[in-house]
Amino acid sequence: MTDPFMALLGIEVRSSGRGQARLSARVSPQHLNIHGSCHGGFLYSLADAAFALASNSHGVAAVALSTHMEYFKPVREGEVLEALATEENLGRRTATYRIEIRRDTELVALFTGTVFRKEVDSR
Repeated sequence: MTDPFMALLGIEVRSSGRGQARLSARVSPQHLNIHGSCHGGFLYSLADAAFALASNSHGVAAVALSTHMEYFKPVREGEVLEALATEENLGRRTATYRIEIRRDTELVALFTGTVFRKEVDSR
């Protein structure tokens, strides 16, 4: 499952399931910042897309309450990134996720996020 924004950025879903998601994307020229490395906003969007898929995988609507992103390594054009989302805590009303952005086995960024979980209105 992808959304229009993910498609625009070239983000592909590799797998998703209850509380987890694995996405990938190749860094293209339009993803670069003024220094010629991957823009932090692209890395954030990749992580956020994995966060959305993992947190909405339980049959209830999940909306972000908070997120945090750490950037560790620069990423260059042509490199393929993978975002791996894992559920760290699932409660009745909130859930927290960890999303690792990797280039091969190297961790280049880390995203954490918490969602509010609400029942889907059936009207």
